[in-house]
Amino acid sequence: MDTRFMLVTIGLIIAAAVTQVLGFDWKNCGKPDAPAVLKTLTLSPDPIAIPGDLTASASGSTSVELSAPLSVNVTLEKEVAGFWVKVPCVEELGSCHYRDACDILNQLIPPGQDCPEPLHTYGLPCHCPFKAVSLFP
Repeated sequence: MDTRFMLVTIGLIIAAAVTQVLGFDWKNCGKPDAPAVLKTLTLSPDPIAIPGDLTASASGSTSVELSAPLSVNVTLEKEVAGFWVKVPCVEELGSCHYRDACDILNQLIPPGQDCPEPLHTYGLPCHCPFKAVSLFP
């Protein structure tokens, strides 16, 4: 499983929680031949209700094994009055650089502990290294 893919998804969900999001849209700013590619991402409901439930669905692929240290850049933007404004990095949330996403995952889900659902049910990993794979094409 691609850590960048997971962190981008989490980052988008967090950004959505900051305010109500109308007409959610996303794009993969990387190159198509990058080692990790996010292919699809959907959030529902749209508009997102705060507070409320949010469902995220995504697919992606990695062409190489991803292992520690795994540097990840997340850029979140919000449209304000017709202009796209970068959401700043505040307390590790928003448009942030993560020096080692593998370490963050180990803090969130201690090694040896089962991966959370639905990862556990589908036998998907939640710790580095992540093998090259295509997830939910």
